[in-house]
Amino acid sequence: MTKALGVLAVAACLLVGACSSDDDGATPTNGVTDTTAAPAPPADVTVTGPVTGGRYGVPYNPAPVATLDEAGYLEEEYLVAGAAESFTSDEPLSADGTWTMAAGPEADYTTRIVVRRPEDEADFNGKVLVEWLNVTSGRDSDPDWGFLHPYLLREGWAYVGVSAQEIGVEGGETRFEVPGVPEVALLALKQWDPERYAELDHPGDQWSYGIWSDVGRLLRSPGDLDPLGGLRPDTIVAIGESQSAGRMASYVNGVHPVDQVYDGFLIHSRGDGGGTFGEGPNLEPPDVITIRTDLDVPVLQFETETDLLRLGFLAARQPDTDSVRTWEVAGTAHADRSTLDYGSESGNVWLPDVEADPAASCGTINNGPQGEVLRAALDQLTSWIEEGTPPPTSPLLETTTDDIVTDEGGNAVGGIRTPAVDAPVSALSGKGNPSSVFCSLFGQRREYTAEELAARYADDEAYVEAVTASADAALDDGFLLEPERDALVAQAEAAPVP
Repeated sequence: MTKALGVLAVAACLLVGACSSDDDGATPTNGVTDTTAAPAPPADVTVTGPVTGGRYGVPYNPAPVATLDEAGYLEEEYLVAGAAESFTSDEPLSADGTWTMAAGPEADYTTRIVVRRPEDEADFNGKVLVEWLNVTSGRDSDPDWGFLHPYLLREGWAYVGVSAQEIGVEGGETRFEVPGVPEVALLALKQWDPERYAELDHPGDQWSYGIWSDVGRLLRSPGDLDPLGGLRPDTIVAIGESQSAGRMASYVNGVHPVDQVYDGFLIHSRGDGGGTFGEGPNLEPPDVITIRTDLDVPVLQFETETDLLRLGFLAARQPDTDSVRTWEVAGTAHADRSTLDYGSESGNVWLPDVEADPAASCGTINNGPQGEVLRAALDQLTSWIEEGTPPPTSPLLETTTDDIVTDEGGNAVGGIRTPAVDAPVSALSGKGNPSSVFCSLFGQRREYTAEELAARYADDEAYVEAVTASADAALDDGFLLEPERDALVAQAEAAPVP
């Protein structure tokens, strides 16, 4: 599996170091972070905003207004400026992730963050999710907010999306072709709205890791202008999907032991490799890396069927440890129908008259349970951080050397189970339509015929019973949360099956 495939992403949704250094040299491995000694605010970081105006009058990647209003949330955008560190290594980066990085040259930057938070301080639960915005298509996208926002809004999280990488800010030639989407929807920030983003200035991805650390420190210890509006977080979780997950893997292995900013990491749908630290010797990770196992904070990796084969994660599988867990979820694809549905809602905030379905040329794409299980993953990771209770161990998807084993109905064997694969109405696959790179990431779905459904379920009651049993088992096992369990059962009750 090539490194290029390992960083493919869903951005099209209209879409390393030494052990942590305690004074005694020991590294705690129980996953509990001591947040009483918060990092000092970065002295050279400034914040301006909220940003307003511009061509469209909204941030790039705006959340649907009605969704935020209904939950009592507001959305604001801020500019963050400072001098970010780069990172270097005296030794080649090893496959096991135990990298010893040191601070390299600094560079000035001005980037932006998008903040979504409860309007009423009393509704804030003390937790902040920080997403490394994905840039595979040459523009920022927020796929993890799309998957997770029902959970974040009902639980009272704050959310911060970070424009960490150069191409999302400045633009560039590397482009992920997205069929059926207007070009204006795929522009980098400074091209999309030159007035709103005139002050942005990104020095290059070599400094993206330093920018990421600066934002985390800022959120925990803000200065005079507080982008969280006075909210004081107890727990800050970092997340990144696909291409961003590769950057996150390198951050965890190399930068976290040096900077000690985030309380835990949710690495979502990464491939086999990691992000580079720049050009030059000892800055490029091997093609296949694992997450280092001597961490003092927990890491949860979340992998779909597509990720194992198309992106090569199968080669990067590693045993669970006291600080690293990996979930593999049956019936899921790297991106899916919900990805596009949320991306369309976001795009319609500023481009309301355009109807675009970039999956129209991809066939019948996957609509599996990724979002539902990902919400449980974040909930489990947070408990691990705050209480020291590790998430449940995931069964592995059953694989051959180059494929995922499927049952007689066409669904994966093994992995985390949900009604989508244990009480199915379709065959869900992580294998996408090979007609384009874009389509290859969205999996496929084959609806069962009436005869196939009748053979599985004697009547509607039998179908609802099967869905309920599977949803209850996933809830008991810790792979679904109660609201998602209830929604799946309600959908079954309303469905005309068989």
